[in-house]
Amino acid sequence: MPDDKHIRGAEHIVVQGLSKSFGEKRVLDNIDMKFGRGEISVIIGGSGTGKTTLLRLLIGLEKPSAGSILVDGEDIVPLGDVEMNRMRRKFGMVFQYAALLDSMTVLENVAFPLREHRRLSEKELRAQVRQRLADLGLDEKVESQFPSQLSGGMRKRVGLARALMLSPEIVVYDEPTSGLDPFTTELVDEMILSTRERLEVTSIVISHDMASALRIADHIYLLADGKVAASGTPEELASGKSDLALRFIQASGVDLESARAQRRAAPEP
Repeated sequence: MPDDKHIRGAEHIVVQGLSKSFGEKRVLDNIDMKFGRGEISVIIGGSGTGKTTLLRLLIGLEKPSAGSILVDGEDIVPLGDVEMNRMRRKFGMVFQYAALLDSMTVLENVAFPLREHRRLSEKELRAQVRQRLADLGLDEKVESQFPSQLSGGMRKRVGLARALMLSPEIVVYDEPTSGLDPFTTELVDEMILSTRERLEVTSIVISHDMASALRIADHIYLLADGKVAASGTPEELASGKSDLALRFIQASGVDLESARAQRRAAPEP
């Protein structure tokens, strides 16, 4: 039998009956999702639909009120702090605004996870950081710069480099295109696609950007009022499988033909 860890699309994360309430307010209600290994899944929805809460549950920063989250078949919900820290090493997190430390250079920001979790000489550390930055199209000149000196797209790439330093199996992107112009948004989309292809990571993208979702996703989940209102491939949602999804697409002002053309032009895995 082949090892599922080497089969694209095999179940990597399975969310079952997930609910979360804060007092009387139910933010997520009986969520079911599956994230395939090596695939890009986009969770999309407007403000207040529960996307951020779902993200925090997936990486173990919150505990659900009900339900399970299986990662490689292991339910992370009952795990204690020590076991959860072990599980979190499978995840790399790319934050909405990169969350780089302003007082540190690029090299120091990217090296931070290695200093925390690995015992390396300065030479080994610098070599690993340099290689990861090069993988993302950033040369050595950027190492000595501070976050305030970087463009929005460069900050995203540095944030991704830091997230990848411990070789995670899963990368979670929190609103990666928020606040970016259309050109930089496309560059970030390409970064997500190329990272998946090069490193074969499972990617979960939290977003409100339907155009981006249609370009990069293998599967899209549309959240509304704390529930999965629609799900499917970009082609299925764009074809009118769900009235709500189609209205969301139309309200986003997405040019469906352009999005389809970009997907057709994208390289096959």
